[in-house]
Amino acid sequence: MRLVFAGTPEAALPSLAALLDSGHEIAAVVTRPDAPAGRGLRMAPSPVAQHAESAGIEVLKPARPRQPDFLDRLREIAPDCCAVTAYGALVPDAALEIPRHGWVNLHFSLLPAWRGAAPVQHAIMHGDDITGATTFRLVAELDAGPVFGVVTEPVLAADTAGDLLARLAKSGAGLLVATMDGIESGALTARPQPPDGVSLAPKITPERARIDWGQSAMAIDRLIRACTPQPGAWTEVAGIRLKLGPLASVAAGPGPGAAGPGPGAAGPGPGLDPGELRLSRSRVIVGTGSEPVELGALQPHGKRQMRAADWARGLRGLSPAGVRLT
Repeated sequence: MRLVFAGTPEAALPSLAALLDSGHEIAAVVTRPDAPAGRGLRMAPSPVAQHAESAGIEVLKPARPRQPDFLDRLREIAPDCCAVTAYGALVPDAALEIPRHGWVNLHFSLLPAWRGAAPVQHAIMHGDDITGATTFRLVAELDAGPVFGVVTEPVLAADTAGDLLARLAKSGAGLLVATMDGIESGALTARPQPPDGVSLAPKITPERARIDWGQSAMAIDRLIRACTPQPGAWTEVAGIRLKLGPLASVAAGPGPGAAGPGPGAAGPGPGLDPGELRLSRSRVIVGTGSEPVELGALQPHGKRQMRAADWARGLRGLSPAGVRLT
């Protein structure tokens, strides 16, 4: 088939690469406009745009897909189908009607579970054991179109959103190609999503990524992994924001070498109040609403990422109250 591919971030690259290696023709790519990137925040094309340009494919970057010039160009290209992976913009009805086989989206959940912008993050945050990817026909309602196919993927105990998304991007790419093959041959028929089991996965905002140390250790562990690498789970100490990487351990005890009472150390005993720290030469333990946890890597605002124990060395002169996480 003659295809147009729509996608933007790195997670869409396996889909584009798989389609380029398939027997289908990629006539053009649609992606989001250039955006600030890197430390200098210079305007840069999306990862999908860069890949498409290196392959010599026409790249369309409409500010809004409803723009008349974009719709006119899409009609001129006359694709049989538009394949979508993580495009990041709402496709209007006027665009949906152009290809004869519509727009087929690869979504990183088992629909109707986790409709929305952050399905992988919500699967981890809510403790799902199994997730997957789904191909479905785009309709006006959010992620509600009829389904062509699914693949499943276990959620591992140590998975971050980045880990899980990387696996789903690869397995989902194969599913997307198989879906295009099935549509072309007529072997695939889309089936309506069941009315039960619908859940929503809105984008994780920075405020939602703030850690509440009064929650259970399990909930905190899931939140941190769900927000890694983006937007990054965070907390504050003495008014300084800390971005936290995945925990080193849950149900951490004081361990050998734990600091005794005094500046920069929590008092004796295994119990720690939520947010209360116990510092040692090699570990940083923090209390939660259940059992304590051990911090892994962290990044103070404006500084590089470092081991929690290295960061803690700079706190020795503070009073115990000054090193409580909030």
